[in-house]
Amino acid sequence: MVILIRNKLLHFLYVSTLKPIYFRRDPEEVHDVMIQIGEFLGRYAITRNITSLVFCFTHPMLEQNIFGMHFSNPIGLAAGFDKDALLTDILPSVGFGFEEIGSITGEPCQGNPKPRLWRLKRSRSLVVYYGLKNEGCEKVSARLHQKKFKIPIGTNIAKTNSPGTVETTAGISDYVKAFRQLVDVGQYFTINISCPNTFGGELFTEPDRLDQLLSAIDLVPTKKPIFLKLSPDLKEEQLEAILQICKHHRVNGFICSNLTKIRDTEKINDEAIPSWGGISGKAVEDLSNAQIRFIYKKMGNEYAIIGCGGIFSAEDAYVKIKAGASLVQLITGMIFEGPQLISEINRGLVQLLKKDGFQSIVEARGAGKLHPQ
Repeated sequence: MVILIRNKLLHFLYVSTLKPIYFRRDPEEVHDVMIQIGEFLGRYAITRNITSLVFCFTHPMLEQNIFGMHFSNPIGLAAGFDKDALLTDILPSVGFGFEEIGSITGEPCQGNPKPRLWRLKRSRSLVVYYGLKNEGCEKVSARLHQKKFKIPIGTNIAKTNSPGTVETTAGISDYVKAFRQLVDVGQYFTINISCPNTFGGELFTEPDRLDQLLSAIDLVPTKKPIFLKLSPDLKEEQLEAILQICKHHRVNGFICSNLTKIRDTEKINDEAIPSWGGISGKAVEDLSNAQIRFIYKKMGNEYAIIGCGGIFSAEDAYVKIKAGASLVQLITGMIFEGPQLISEINRGLVQLLKKDGFQSIVEARGAGKLHPQ
């Protein structure tokens, strides 16, 4: 009851006071300020402990072990928020069970011209056109070298957003450079083949190019699990082709999914939407859920699935878990609802698991439709 009251109070303060202030400012400016605040809070034990008291919720029903990694809960911060890995110290205190940093590229990248981030308030979504802004694999790996983490950290890599990486061989070399540089950082890899905001587009969703990329990755020694981050806009036949390629390579799971480029949907209710950039949040939720169901139906427990897209509540996360996801990630829901959302989701998941008669989050994976409310 104390956690429930705490979360309701935090939610009220956020949506009634802080959110109106933040949403009057440029979204990228707000994001940069939040990174600075989070980096500061993570620097000192006292601020980490206070943050934990304000936000954390734990329960043994939420714990699971996947590929040798222990997750205290299934809620992770998706790649795209902590682009340069500045928040790894504070996020455990916010309540996250894991984090994915990046995307990190072979070379430093300034990203696309501003503005490159827009809020779709009515649609509870964001339009993102960052274009893989990050400091590059060498600087990020130097910052994190031999660093110990309290939660599993995924290193999300992509090819540098540059005309020089459009050609297949050059693009593969860029991926491999980042992969090698980060091989000793974090607990798992994600290979991002689905960023919609880069030169050349999503080249490595094409089966032959993907086969070449994964063949090159196979040659780099590592014990870290490898996930592939997919576009939500892929057709079933394209997904099928990707799954067949992955069977022959060192791929352990999939992230479903990245940003959507589809704008002609009932999920989008805002006007004057930029024609460029990918869309996160509720706009991608149904596409993400459908992709999870498709892959889980095809592959069962052969691969791990991380569900990403449109999570604003415990029920949203539970749909993805019962569709076949072991873990879930979010960003947009936290921006719209506040950082206490992580605790709200974890607490809500425990209630939903108990209602359905499950003893743990592991039992709920792929179990079907959400229990009627």
